[in-house]
Amino acid sequence: MTKDAPNDAPRNDEQGPDDQHQVPEGVTDATVEALGTLSAAVEVIEHARGLLYGFHRLTGTADLDLGEAVEQLRKAGHTGLADRIDTELVGRNVIAGRWTFQIVEDYDDGYYGLAKELERTAREELVRGRRHLFEAGMKEDRRTKGQRHHEATPADLPD
Repeated sequence: MTKDAPNDAPRNDEQGPDDQHQVPEGVTDATVEALGTLSAAVEVIEHARGLLYGFHRLTGTADLDLGEAVEQLRKAGHTGLADRIDTELVGRNVIAGRWTFQIVEDYDDGYYGLAKELERTAREELVRGRRHLFEAGMKEDRRTKGQRHHEATPADLPD
């Protein structure tokens, strides 16, 4: 494309994924597909982790709000109910023996940590640590080569 051409004009130069997103020689499509599925599963685990952190923050906020409600109930003269909420609910474990920070830590150190480790190990052993090879292949299949806004990489953007 020349500098005089409009930005949406088709481009004729060849583009493709950068080196870190090209499948190493000798790696089969089946391996790339399996790693793509593994990566997708880990993305769901990441999402679940985010929801767990949301649960942690919401529960903590609720506990602080309960404490405020206890004080308001006491000021309003409802000390019996305030005392019950304060002793039975404020600061209570959400799961036997655990506050939410302990649940988050167990998840991070156990299931989440192992999932991340095994996904990284699979990539290192099978494709030299490269990430998102399946998605890079999808991008190549789906983008319109030579069309503006369908560049393979940021380096392929027109001047």
